[in-house]
Amino acid sequence: MTGFGIEELPIPASLDGAEGRDFRDAIDARNAAEVAGFGTLEAAYPAEEIFLHWQNAHEPKRWWGARVDGRIVGRALLEWQLEDETRASWVKVEVHPDHAAGDEIADALMAAAETAAREQGFTRMLTYAVSPPGPGERLVPPTGAGSVPADNPEVRFLLRHGWRLEQVTRASRFPLPVDVPALERLRDEAAAAAGGYRVHTWQGPSPERFLADLAALYTRMSTDAPSAGLEEPEDVWTAERVAEEDARFLDSPSRIFHAVAEHIASGRLAGYTQLSAPRDLARPANQDDTLVLREHRGHRLGMLLKAENLLALQREAPGNPSVLTWNAEENRPMLDVNEAVGFVPFGYEGAWRKDL
Repeated sequence: MTGFGIEELPIPASLDGAEGRDFRDAIDARNAAEVAGFGTLEAAYPAEEIFLHWQNAHEPKRWWGARVDGRIVGRALLEWQLEDETRASWVKVEVHPDHAAGDEIADALMAAAETAAREQGFTRMLTYAVSPPGPGERLVPPTGAGSVPADNPEVRFLLRHGWRLEQVTRASRFPLPVDVPALERLRDEAAAAAGGYRVHTWQGPSPERFLADLAALYTRMSTDAPSAGLEEPEDVWTAERVAEEDARFLDSPSRIFHAVAEHIASGRLAGYTQLSAPRDLARPANQDDTLVLREHRGHRLGMLLKAENLLALQREAPGNPSVLTWNAEENRPMLDVNEAVGFVPFGYEGAWRKDL
């Protein structure tokens, strides 16, 4: 089919001008695809928020747009890490679901991203694709946890392009405001079980005395979280990078809430969790990364950290309608915490891999 063109586009320096318009159009396509897949408007993100994440020098990007009648209706995004010797890359292909030529556009966008990945010497590509409910047979990953509808369009698309399903991720929603007494009970029970740990919370830049430990925790997040056969590479953080990331989000559309567990005997951090709460109170907050180091597990620190941070959100920045989070289906300990708090599943993603 003719009528669309695929072109590599520059990373915009701002959201003004022609480059900014292309970026906004691409995010509109992204949002339409995610909303259709998850079945909720809460899956949409403003261009300004996504643009901020594109300014991370530690995660280089290239992207391609599908242009129809002068407007971007789909995109392919290729990302990687600067110091990854395993040469992994992440790919995301999204086309506005209302476009009649969506399948052909998606094929062309995937081809552009894969060609670039091969030329840059990447050994594998990874992607996450939302899979809405569908009838018929199910495709189960090697983990045995979760499944996706085998006949869904996004599943057939990825299989046709040589990808294999490695993991299923659950998207969950927690309605706000929190039931403070109930959450305080969960917090207090977890604190009693934890014993020799002290929780610290803050909003905004991290205290300097925690930067080195946070860098170690963020690095371990990249390797300790369940990733099945994706073999996601280690993402090495330094104290300087943590401070730089905090500074980048000072003027962001969201406020970042942190909770950490300090092991009292050693004075070192044993775990952390983060929440990002949009200043636009019509939008949901995100429960971002949560990690308890393996050597400190079994003390209910995951529950303690999440409950404490949700209480801080309610106390300091109430008003958002919900909190959204994503977890691997085989990560039963974290799902147990979420379910006890009150998170309810609202959708699923497949995590896919293709070796190059």
